[in-house]
This record gives sequence, C-alpha cells and structure tokens, in this order.
Amino acid sequence: MESSSLMLREVPIEERPRERMLQLGAGALSHAELLAILLRTGTVAESAIHLASRILSESGGLRSLVDMSKDQLTQIKGIGDAKALQILAGIELGRRLAKSSYEERITIRSPKDIANLMSEDLRYLQKEHFVCLFLNTKNHVIAQETLSMGSLNASIVHPREVFRAAIKRSSASIICVHNHPSGDPTPSPEDISLTGRLVEAGAIIGIEVLDHVIIGDQRFISLKEQGFM
Repeated sequence: MESSSLMLREVPIEERPRERMLQLGAGALSHAELLAILLRTGTVAESAIHLASRILSESGGLRSLVDMSKDQLTQIKGIGDAKALQILAGIELGRRLAKSSYEERITIRSPKDIANLMSEDLRYLQKEHFVCLFLNTKNHVIAQETLSMGSLNASIVHPREVFRAAIKRSSASIICVHNHPSGDPTPSPEDISLTGRLVEAGAIIGIEVLDHVIIGDQRFISLKEQGFM
C-alpha cells in the first residue's frame, strides 16, 4: 500500500516551508510550516511538515504546545531531546521578543502597561501564578518575583511574604499581578479580599499597592479601575 506521507524531498518546491518563507515571508506560513522549519528534519517515515502537523495535533494545538516540558515533548513519536530543545528554544525566543520592548527601564503608567509586560508570561499557564512588580519612586520596575503558584482554581499568598520581598528591594510601591487559567480575568471574591488585605498592610508599612491586575486570555482587568481599591 502506498504511504500517504511524502518525504520533504518529494513535496513540490513551492510547497516546502523554507521555500515558501523565502518567497512569501514568515507571515504567510501556517503554524505547522513554521514548526517544521524549527524542526529542520522529519523522520524516516514522515517529512518535517507532517511531523510538525502531528505534533500540533497530539499536543492540542499551538497554545498547549507552549506549556509543554521537554519530557512531555519527547513522549511524542519522532521527537527526541534535540528536537524538543529546538521547539522549546523557539518558544522562549518568542516570549523574550514579546517582552523586549519593555526590558529597558520599564515605567508603569497604566494597567495596560502592566498587561503588556506580563501577559505573555502568564496567559498560557495552567496554574495561577501570583507575581509582584516592585517599583521605585518614579514607577520604574526595579524587580519582579513570583511569590505563589496555586492550584487551577486558587493562588495562596500572604501579605507578609509580599511586603518582606518589597522591603528587601527597597520598593516605594508594588503592583500585584496574577493569571486566571480559565482565560476569564473577572476577579473572584478571594481576589478582591486579598487585594483589600494587601492595601491595608501596605498603608501600615508605607509601601503603596498601586494596582492588582488579573491576566486572562487576551484580556485583563485592573482591580483599581474596577473600584476595588
């Protein structure tokens, strides 16, 4: 029986990912074609483009692929350590590129600045991560730290941990950020309650909590803008 999978050398030149990228640019390529370029080669049984398509299918799509570890990737037939590391390196470069315009003297002027800085790090995570941004008197971000990683439904953090970290960095103020793995950034009663406790503690210590931003899937909510602070 004739195999339905063509090796890359058997695919017409105009349909090969690298040739298509040269002719049309990266924006014209599908997710599978771009992934095939990262992989460089396929296997004995299938071309790079077929392997890439199968990886996307078995991982659940590009969004799920982003959150996979090396060990998870190597469970996919045809993916060894080298190909897994190539994929992970490409993903990490994408993350860094998304943040690159904010890495030099980041200044926070609005909730949108916070979302632009943090969304790519948080939006695809499968557990809640509670992150603090530490600011100086000019609202420049001087450091950031993940203080808690919770379950799928909740992130547990104590004001003591938040302000210990803030004092250690001589912060003038802080901004709290966390993600909702569901993609819906609507604040929960627990989010609102925690924010209130942090604001009260900050007032006593003298380190203002400027905002608490919740990151969803291409959406975010500022608790300050919503009137919860």
